[in-house]
Amino acid sequence: MADQSESGSAHISGGGRGRRHKRPPRRRALKIAAWSAAGVVMVGGVGLGYVYFKLNGNIKGVDINAQLGTDRPQDVDNGSMDILVLGSDSRAGANKEYGQDDGGARSDTAMIVHVYPGHKTASVVSVPRDTLVTRPSCTTPDGKTDPGGKRQMFNTAYEVGGPACAVKTVEQMSGIRMDHYIEVDFTGFKKLIDELGGVPVTTAKPIKDSKSHLDLPAGKHNLNGEQALGLVRTRHGVGDGSDLGRIQLQQAFVKALIERVKGVGVFHSPTKLYGLANAATKAITTDSDLSSINALIGFGNGLKGLGSENVKMVTLPVMYDPADPNRVLPQQAQSEQVWDALRKDLPIPASATKDSAGDKGDAGTVVKTG
Repeated sequence: MADQSESGSAHISGGGRGRRHKRPPRRRALKIAAWSAAGVVMVGGVGLGYVYFKLNGNIKGVDINAQLGTDRPQDVDNGSMDILVLGSDSRAGANKEYGQDDGGARSDTAMIVHVYPGHKTASVVSVPRDTLVTRPSCTTPDGKTDPGGKRQMFNTAYEVGGPACAVKTVEQMSGIRMDHYIEVDFTGFKKLIDELGGVPVTTAKPIKDSKSHLDLPAGKHNLNGEQALGLVRTRHGVGDGSDLGRIQLQQAFVKALIERVKGVGVFHSPTKLYGLANAATKAITTDSDLSSINALIGFGNGLKGLGSENVKMVTLPVMYDPADPNRVLPQQAQSEQVWDALRKDLPIPASATKDSAGDKGDAGTVVKTG
């Protein structure tokens, strides 16, 4: 994915500010930081001989810098970091049990993670998959050009042009250069949760959705991989059945996952440590700057100080499309407030999301940590 270990945020149209941050890798410890909803899963690992090459060989990388060239937001070193995290809804291979493979994956989950200078706090902006955007032209897998255009669903960027097109679309929307790209698939996500020993959550009311294979009574649960995947995919079991309610569930689960990762005592168990590293490196596809064990170690070390209380999560300010209630449109002024805050390394103001359809409903209160 994005070949950008040292990139940053900026306006595309000039005068913008970028971000890049570089951290030295370590060879003696395997550091884990995992955020997901498709979330952010970052695991760095090191070993000698077989272990090192086994883990290194798990990682899939894509050189997004080479694909996008220089027509991007400015890259300026100021200590912050921006990461596009996607959850792929491909039904190919081991994911076929979740539906028929229609020939093209889409970005079922999209989060833009902005880590502030000092790496003690972060903001996460979820982009609804059904958001209608002006999609830029992108190179397709067969080398042709898709012209893009207005009123295109956000998640079709990945479908027509893969990770590079998804990054290009986000950078055009936000004026922020993505330093990194991380993609998580269904099967890898499940295995990682199982290796963690599950994720504890409390549900305020029952959640039942046959389409996402989820059936949870109200109360305390330790979600296994299958249940966790069902939770972050469900949209019919809570709220109004829209993607906006699903995003609220995803954000709640991400916080629970962060706490679980920080609380797992893996460093006292080499077997547990290796199992997690193996599962995590198989679960993700990254930009080529992160596609090695050493790079992931430095990346994970740079995020290990973040706790759920230090991560502010919002949904891109949107309203329902008057022409199609199954689609949403960005609220332009409010969205610009969000992007401008991130470009300036400021907290996202409450006024930006106050009247957004993404903040309506109570799906986010259904799931709590622990």
